[in-house]
Amino acid sequence: MSKSPITCHVLDSSTGKPAEGVQIRLQHFTPAATADSVDTFSPLASGVTDTDGRCLDLLPARDSSEAQQLVPGTYKIVFKTKEYFAGRRCFYPWVEITFEIEDPTQHYHIPLLISPYSFTTYRGS
Repeated sequence: MSKSPITCHVLDSSTGKPAEGVQIRLQHFTPAATADSVDTFSPLASGVTDTDGRCLDLLPARDSSEAQQLVPGTYKIVFKTKEYFAGRRCFYPWVEITFEIEDPTQHYHIPLLISPYSFTTYRGS
Protein backbone atom coordinates (compact mmCIF):
# COMPACT_ATOMS: atom_id res chain seq x y z
CA MET A 1 0.00 0.00 0.00
CA SER A 2 1.36 3.41 -0.95
CA LYS A 3 1.12 6.20 1.59
CA SER A 4 1.16 9.95 1.69
CA PRO A 5 4.55 11.62 1.16
CA ILE A 6 3.97 13.30 4.55
CA THR A 7 2.78 11.10 7.42
CA CYS A 8 2.58 11.44 11.18
CA HIS A 9 2.18 9.34 14.30
CA VAL A 10 0.83 10.71 17.60
CA LEU A 11 1.41 8.92 20.89
CA ASP A 12 -0.12 10.01 24.20
CA SER A 13 2.73 9.65 26.69
CA SER A 14 0.35 10.26 29.62
CA THR A 15 -1.51 7.03 28.84
CA GLY A 16 1.15 5.12 26.92
CA LYS A 17 -1.25 4.63 24.01
CA PRO A 18 -1.72 5.91 20.46
CA ALA A 19 -3.67 9.18 20.25
CA GLU A 20 -6.71 8.31 18.15
CA GLY A 21 -8.86 11.05 16.61
CA VAL A 22 -6.38 13.94 16.63
CA GLN A 23 -7.27 16.43 13.92
CA ILE A 24 -4.35 17.43 11.70
CA ARG A 25 -3.87 20.33 9.31
CA LEU A 26 -1.00 20.63 6.82
CA GLN A 27 -0.08 24.10 5.54
CA HIS A 28 2.43 25.50 3.04
CA PHE A 29 4.39 28.71 3.73
CA THR A 30 4.47 31.62 1.31
CA PRO A 31 6.87 34.42 2.24
CA ALA A 32 5.83 38.05 1.91
CA ALA A 33 6.35 39.30 -1.64
CA THR A 34 6.95 42.88 -0.57
CA ALA A 35 7.76 44.79 2.61
CA ASP A 36 4.09 45.83 2.81
CA SER A 37 2.68 42.29 2.59
CA VAL A 38 2.70 39.49 5.16
CA ASP A 39 3.98 35.93 5.33
CA THR A 40 1.17 33.37 5.05
CA PHE A 41 0.55 29.69 5.60
CA SER A 42 -2.00 28.27 3.14
CA PRO A 43 -4.07 25.16 3.88
CA LEU A 44 -2.89 22.13 1.92
CA ALA A 45 -4.51 19.08 3.54
CA SER A 46 -6.27 17.78 6.63
CA GLY A 47 -6.66 14.43 8.31
CA VAL A 48 -7.34 12.55 11.53
CA THR A 49 -5.24 9.98 13.36
CA ASP A 50 -6.48 6.39 13.23
CA THR A 51 -6.74 3.83 16.06
CA ASP A 52 -2.95 3.42 15.96
CA GLY A 53 -2.42 7.20 16.23
CA ARG A 54 -1.25 7.39 12.61
CA CYS A 55 -2.28 9.53 9.68
CA LEU A 56 -0.97 7.84 6.54
CA ASP A 57 -3.36 9.47 4.06
CA LEU A 58 -2.80 13.18 4.68
CA LEU A 59 -1.93 13.65 1.00
CA PRO A 60 -2.64 11.24 -1.86
CA ALA A 61 0.15 8.73 -2.45
CA ARG A 62 2.74 9.73 -5.05
CA ASP A 63 1.61 6.96 -7.39
CA SER A 64 -2.03 8.03 -7.14
CA SER A 65 -3.82 9.91 -9.93
CA GLU A 66 -4.77 12.61 -7.35
CA ALA A 67 -1.18 13.06 -6.13
CA GLN A 68 -0.15 16.61 -5.38
CA GLN A 69 3.34 17.59 -6.34
CA LEU A 70 5.22 18.77 -3.28
CA VAL A 71 7.75 21.51 -3.82
CA PRO A 72 10.81 22.43 -1.77
CA GLY A 73 9.88 24.89 0.94
CA THR A 74 8.55 25.42 4.44
CA TYR A 75 5.51 23.54 5.71
CA LYS A 76 3.63 23.43 8.99
CA ILE A 77 1.61 20.62 10.49
CA VAL A 78 -0.90 21.53 13.20
CA PHE A 79 -2.19 18.96 15.69
CA LYS A 80 -5.43 19.92 17.48
CA THR A 81 -4.57 18.59 20.93
CA LYS A 82 -7.22 20.43 23.00
CA GLU A 83 -10.03 18.47 21.36
CA TYR A 84 -8.13 15.23 21.89
CA PHE A 85 -7.67 15.99 25.61
CA ALA A 86 -11.36 16.98 26.05
CA GLY A 87 -12.37 16.41 29.66
CA ARG A 88 -8.78 16.85 30.87
CA ARG A 89 -6.90 20.05 31.48
CA CYS A 90 -4.53 20.81 28.63
CA PHE A 91 -1.95 23.60 28.46
CA TYR A 92 -1.38 23.46 24.69
CA PRO A 93 -4.59 23.82 22.63
CA TRP A 94 -2.63 22.80 19.54
CA VAL A 95 0.91 21.87 18.54
CA GLU A 96 2.47 23.43 15.46
CA ILE A 97 5.55 21.86 13.89
CA THR A 98 7.21 23.84 11.14
CA PHE A 99 9.62 21.95 8.90
CA GLU A 100 11.58 22.24 5.66
CA ILE A 101 11.19 20.01 2.63
CA GLU A 102 14.40 20.08 0.61
CA ASP A 103 13.85 16.98 -1.52
CA PRO A 104 10.17 16.47 -2.43
CA THR A 105 10.88 12.88 -3.57
CA GLN A 106 11.67 11.82 0.02
CA HIS A 107 9.14 10.63 2.57
CA TYR A 108 8.61 12.93 5.56
CA HIS A 109 7.35 11.34 8.79
CA ILE A 110 6.58 13.51 11.79
CA PRO A 111 6.12 11.68 15.10
CA LEU A 112 4.60 13.59 18.02
CA LEU A 113 4.60 12.56 21.68
CA ILE A 114 1.99 14.48 23.65
CA SER A 115 0.74 14.85 27.20
CA PRO A 116 -1.53 17.58 28.60
CA TYR A 117 1.50 19.68 29.62
CA SER A 118 4.29 18.77 27.20
CA PHE A 119 5.15 17.58 23.71
CA THR A 120 8.19 16.46 21.73
CA THR A 121 8.89 15.58 18.11
CA TYR A 122 11.65 14.44 15.77
CA ARG A 123 12.20 13.61 12.10
CA GLY A 124 11.00 10.06 11.69
CA SER A 125 11.58 7.58 8.92
